[in-house]
Amino acid sequence: MTSDGPVHGTWEPGPATRWEDGFLSGNGRHGALLFGDPGDERVVVTHHTLVRPNGSEHARPPRLAAELPALQDRLLAGDLHAAESFTDRRELQWVQPFHPAFAIRLRRPTSAGTPEHRRAVDFTTGVARTEYEGHLSRVFVSRADDVIVHQVTAPDLDISLDHRLPGAPHDLAVGHGAVLTPEGALLTLRARYPGSDRACTGITLVTVTGGRTTLTPPGLRITGADSVLLLTRVLRHTDEPDALAEARALGELLPDQDPYEGLLARHAEVHRPAYERVTLDLGADPAERALPGSELLTRPDSPALLERLFAAGRYHLLSASGLFPPRLTGLWTGDWNTAWSGAFTNDANVNLQTASAASAALPEVTEALASLIHRQIPDWQDNAREIFGTRGVVAPPHSDGESGLTYHFSREYPLHVWTAGADWLLKPLVDHDETRGEQDPRTAHALAEVARFYEDFLTRVDENGHLVVVPSYSPENRPANASWGAINAAMDLSAARHALRTAAAYHPGTEQAEIWRALAERLPPHRTNAEGALAEWAWPGLDDTYDHRHLSHLYGVWPLDEITPYDTPDLAKAAHRALELRGAENDSAHGHLHHALVAARLRDGERVAHALGQVLKGDFFHTSLMSAHYPNRDVYNADAAHTLPAVLVEMLVQSTPDRLVLLPAVPRAYPTGQLKGIRTRFGAELDLTWSPHEATAVIRPTRTHRVELRTFSGAEPLDLVAGEDHVLRLEAW
Repeated sequence: MTSDGPVHGTWEPGPATRWEDGFLSGNGRHGALLFGDPGDERVVVTHHTLVRPNGSEHARPPRLAAELPALQDRLLAGDLHAAESFTDRRELQWVQPFHPAFAIRLRRPTSAGTPEHRRAVDFTTGVARTEYEGHLSRVFVSRADDVIVHQVTAPDLDISLDHRLPGAPHDLAVGHGAVLTPEGALLTLRARYPGSDRACTGITLVTVTGGRTTLTPPGLRITGADSVLLLTRVLRHTDEPDALAEARALGELLPDQDPYEGLLARHAEVHRPAYERVTLDLGADPAERALPGSELLTRPDSPALLERLFAAGRYHLLSASGLFPPRLTGLWTGDWNTAWSGAFTNDANVNLQTASAASAALPEVTEALASLIHRQIPDWQDNAREIFGTRGVVAPPHSDGESGLTYHFSREYPLHVWTAGADWLLKPLVDHDETRGEQDPRTAHALAEVARFYEDFLTRVDENGHLVVVPSYSPENRPANASWGAINAAMDLSAARHALRTAAAYHPGTEQAEIWRALAERLPPHRTNAEGALAEWAWPGLDDTYDHRHLSHLYGVWPLDEITPYDTPDLAKAAHRALELRGAENDSAHGHLHHALVAARLRDGERVAHALGQVLKGDFFHTSLMSAHYPNRDVYNADAAHTLPAVLVEMLVQSTPDRLVLLPAVPRAYPTGQLKGIRTRFGAELDLTWSPHEATAVIRPTRTHRVELRTFSGAEPLDLVAGEDHVLRLEAW
């Protein structure tokens, strides 16, 4: 981590006494969270599959299809509260909550006083480390071998696996195992959930160089060692895993020479190129770049802070994505009582957190999202059939990763009538296909399923012959003068239009494509209300509720390209007015950054700066540079950390399959910089350098194509040839 360029890591001069401040490593399956004081260091182990049974593992979507026509009749007849009775009267049921596995605890003797301490995390390698009194502890989670690797150089050490983390159920059935091996020892911890046949087991293989190892059940003691290497995996299971076989598999990973460095080299060969694909340099002061993260966080106007948060956001996003995309807490937690179950919250948070995946060159993140979606398509089909009586698919509002069924809803949050979710979740996959210039057949299949749903669902028409989306829901808001389930929410209209047209584009020349395009044409236009704002419900008589954290109604602006200042200037003006009127409600981080993403699409750089400032000045970041949901570091949550890189990309570069927009919304606070490695949706890599007086873009296209170039100077055609670099110089932007 040098000071002659952006710092690709962060550090602190003291220990992390709170788990929220612990430095993070992950490979999209296993996670490791390193914190603790010198005499009692802990690595909290997590895994994406660890969710606690709470009864919802048996939950099914409500069987309401037979009641749907009557509900539609009542809503269209003006009964603005009809949707409140569209339920099977179940209580609100949360998905299975995400939880940590256990902590690897390392206790060692320490000297009196306050020893010099330094901890750091290197984003390029994923290694978190602590150093004090000549002792070194290094942890990373291997993307190559799917194992947590932890090396300690301390002669005397007590090691144990401890399940006693905050919020752990008192009636967990816990069993410990500890046996000596020729190389050191094997530690196991099994925790069976109360009232369930499901359990999780942690296996830690300990290899000791020098010294003596003795058992101190449930752990072990090492004395006089030169170094200690721990390899850890976690399994979630119903049967009984063979711990010795798992231990042998861990042992087989060890290289013959210098095991730690060999394992690190294999991991870094995969992790480093992914992390380094995109970099941001805002010309920050080298002295500020060298500061610890805690000091930088007290300087919210510092370009060095934004550089580091951009780097940390990409690092954490990559580290949390693999088997699944990030949860509300990414891949980490030190507490069993995760807010909102640590779920995949589909009506805003998943898409916000993964918003930079296509443009910031992290296909690993998109593939993680695709993995979650495609394995749940059968459940989405059940949702459509049981709730709406249709073919096709409807996405759930929340998921624990195991189920894609809709069962989390209530009168105040009738998320079971939200029909836009499938298009919203598939949009990043479509962006990815456009970026690489090849359509994924899995995405084509899913889009066809969404279109089939709309074929069956869109049967009602208004007095003008337009199709009506009824019931309709705008997460997680309600009209000022009506109940939660309404008619023609703007998000639902945009989603239906986009899904039908995109499905048709993925199935050219078919009869179904013509049917889908014709349906899209019959949907009503958006409505502008009396205040000149894009209405959240395009149905006469439904009044807007402005003070709300969600911006679902502006889906047509971001991430869709339905409403733009270039193609639909009147709608863009109305959308901007809607953004001006929107309140922050409870100051959720995701609301501020969603606001910034929409503002960037509408070319409002100062509004982007204000929204960023609300987060940077609101004490949303822990010293780990993982974020919180609310100001003052309240509720550990990955929304701000993972979404911030997308905001910075969108304010500098935007693209569609036929358009490139350069420097659309750069705040005055960042007059100089360089963004390298961005991917565009017309199949080109782009490097952008800008100063107060000029800007240069180097475009490396992989496809021959004509696009429209948009700058503050206006529009002009840009002809790109595959394999030929194109250099653009803008003297005024």
